[in-house]
Amino acid sequence: MNRRWRARTTAVSLALLVAACTARAGAGPGGGDGQPPSPAPGASRPAAALPEGVSFQQSVHTLEDGSPVRISVLTVRQDARADVEAGDGGSVQGTDTVRDIARRAQAVAAVNGTFFDMDSARYAGDPLGLYVSHGALLSEAAGRRTALVLGPGRRPRITELGSSTHVISSDGARAGVDGTNRVPGRIVGCGGVGGDRLADTGVRTVAPLPGRVCFDPDELVEFSARWGGPTPSADRGSVEAVLDARAAVTALRSPAGGPVPRGGRALVGIGSGASWLREHAAGGRTLTVSSRVTAPGGQEVDLTGASVLGAGPALVRAGRTWINAAANGVSPGAVRTRSPRTVAGIRADGTLLLVVFDGRRPGVSEGVSLTEAARIMVSLGAVDAMNLDGGGSSTMVVRDKVRNSPSDPGKTDDARQRKVSNALVVVPRQGS
Repeated sequence: MNRRWRARTTAVSLALLVAACTARAGAGPGGGDGQPPSPAPGASRPAAALPEGVSFQQSVHTLEDGSPVRISVLTVRQDARADVEAGDGGSVQGTDTVRDIARRAQAVAAVNGTFFDMDSARYAGDPLGLYVSHGALLSEAAGRRTALVLGPGRRPRITELGSSTHVISSDGARAGVDGTNRVPGRIVGCGGVGGDRLADTGVRTVAPLPGRVCFDPDELVEFSARWGGPTPSADRGSVEAVLDARAAVTALRSPAGGPVPRGGRALVGIGSGASWLREHAAGGRTLTVSSRVTAPGGQEVDLTGASVLGAGPALVRAGRTWINAAANGVSPGAVRTRSPRTVAGIRADGTLLLVVFDGRRPGVSEGVSLTEAARIMVSLGAVDAMNLDGGGSSTMVVRDKVRNSPSDPGKTDDARQRKVSNALVVVPRQGS
């Protein structure tokens, strides 16, 4: 880090670390026309009172080439009177604005979460990779991409995680389950298990590839009631096993497509997956589905009450800039491109940093590259940090107000909110 960079990042760090819990209620970053303010570099704007241990700050930082970037920072100490959780609009397949997700969770603050299948005509909310909410695995991992692990009483953690799911029939047969709560045969972002092939070339791959789509004609996909609607319709040869709360098969549907029972689940098979269900799910058998999330080395992650968001790449490791782009399928060009970004970081004392960098606003806030985001996170004291979804998704809400300037079209900051799959929500503890 050169001297000029150190001087600038030190100035913004000091501004961002000032406590901000006693300013007037409703103070926001934008005017009535939705345009961001023009504070002097390093100036900060506090929010209304937040739970003890939670603070919010904004500043304008000058990058090395003189470009400005506006930074919004939520800081949540380990001893804060609030918990940070993964939340959504109540449906894995659906989308909602960050503000409405925060309202549903009765949260005082929130930022957007994982990447999602925003190009899907019907199932745009499908997370692209690992998603765990309140201990329930709602979307499988994409390879071993970087993930953020949170939960009551546990220290925030950033690491690379994988997942695996299997089903065992009461007749003793066992099979791997390819996916959780997604369209069978369609793997957006790739990185699945089994025989995944690139949709455009047919080349077999096991690597996560953001922006690409893979297909697999032979799959088993499980659905929970949190999917939020009927299972996707599949081809004539597909089979769906409907399970009650005791894992007993109550019906076989062919072709697949129908409601998921409350407290139960459904297993949809296509190709060889359909053949397995025909053979092992008939006659009132039970199908026991079990999942594991594992860290490097194979250690199982305790999901009790946990929230896990997979995204990536990692940006900071052990207090140093460390971008594992290749392992997350991120191209060198994407590393260098300036964009709006949402980033999660962890300080040495366990404090969680949720940071939004505004972008695509020439002369006001240019966004940051992944390298620039990593350096600023280090300047904020992060010893670990990772990239979350960004671009038009990057949104921060504090006290029911959109505090940054999202980059999608719209006349006001509120109107520019993009509907997203899920969010990280800051929920006050009782009595806060």
